[in-house]
Amino acid sequence: MAVNLSKNGTALTAAFKEVVDEKSSTNWALFTYEGNSNDIRLAEKGDGGLEELVEELNSGKIMYAFCRVQDPNSGLPKYVLINWTGEGVKDARKGQCAHHVSSMATFLRGAHVTINARAEDDVEPEVIMEKVAKASGANYSFHKEAPSRFQDSGPQGPVGSVYQKTNAMSEIKRTNKDNFWAQTEKDEEKRRKEERAKADDERQHLEKERKDREAKEAGQREKRDKEKASQIDEQKKYQQKQDSTTKEQEKQRYEENQAAQTKGIKRGESVEKANEAASLISQRASNPREMFKQRERGITPSDSDVPSVPPVSPQPEPDVDDGQSRCEYEEHVEQQEEQEEAPLPQEQVEEEVPAAHIQVAPKEPAQPEVEENNVEEVTPDETPDKGACARALYDYQAADDTEISFDPDDILTGIEMIDEGWWRGYSPNGHFGMFPANYVEMM
Repeated sequence: MAVNLSKNGTALTAAFKEVVDEKSSTNWALFTYEGNSNDIRLAEKGDGGLEELVEELNSGKIMYAFCRVQDPNSGLPKYVLINWTGEGVKDARKGQCAHHVSSMATFLRGAHVTINARAEDDVEPEVIMEKVAKASGANYSFHKEAPSRFQDSGPQGPVGSVYQKTNAMSEIKRTNKDNFWAQTEKDEEKRRKEERAKADDERQHLEKERKDREAKEAGQREKRDKEKASQIDEQKKYQQKQDSTTKEQEKQRYEENQAAQTKGIKRGESVEKANEAASLISQRASNPREMFKQRERGITPSDSDVPSVPPVSPQPEPDVDDGQSRCEYEEHVEQQEEQEEAPLPQEQVEEEVPAAHIQVAPKEPAQPEVEENNVEEVTPDETPDKGACARALYDYQAADDTEISFDPDDILTGIEMIDEGWWRGYSPNGHFGMFPANYVEMM
């Protein structure tokens, strides 16, 4: 890229004009780049001549110096341009700035001598002055001319005086120079303060952004933790609910199993007792139902009139668990009714009783047959309103209208003990009729 002289053009032009002006005390100016850019800025200027200029050259930079010197031959002002390339400058930077020399020479026009220097030996003041003397157009000096022959050869000595001529312009320029440097220092200090304030503001802004970001992240993290905790609590509640439901179901199944087992045990006991009662009733020689019917008709039965066929004991209605279906039970009841209507001799009845209708019961010692005349009726305690009362041990279904039906734990009242195996009384629904005595117990 080309060199940029417009950015700091005012300062560059002012410094160049001060060096060119013979009335100005400034006799040199030094220019360099701003950082690694191509912008030229004023590095330094002064009135100390070559000796002061050489001390300001930096071995790590590329610099351009413009200096006013006095020709040793003619005593006239001469201008020297020094293109300084320090030994510490990188080769890449040297290549970029190589074509800037011509642009700087055009800007710093009027130079009598141009020196390309790389080391301190190339910018020694004596060497530079020799080159200026060689480049001079005339090799003489009017100050060194021999005195004319017409000149007065009288004694000439210095006139002693302490008078010094006052140069108003020099004084004004010196004052302006001091003011300029003071103003420059103030501007530099102001610029530094502004940079520090700007850096502080930027640092505070970054710190604020960092705190806001951390606060936002903390809020999001806390929100995620709360949501996670809430999900865990919901999962725990759901698990507890599931456990409670499972426990209740297990408890209910256990209770149902216990109830079923208890019911099965009670049913087995009921069936066993019913079979026992049926076996006892089947051992009787006379049918109490026929006896009760004859008594209702006013006929006194005699031993000759009563057939010797044992009465068919009432059987409790079979359950599904007893292994006998309801249809078989109804057929058995019909057969019993037919046998009652047409009584047969005892031998034939015993032969025709089907074995499938006999309930299996545990064997017990045979009880001796008790004659009807020797039966002693036991008079239970009677209540003043309902008479003798008994509690049903098993369920019984009436075979006809002369009997009553009841369920276990029903209370039967007004009991009349008409026979050892058959009694009469009132059922809980108010019906009056006969029922087997071994199906109840007296209260």
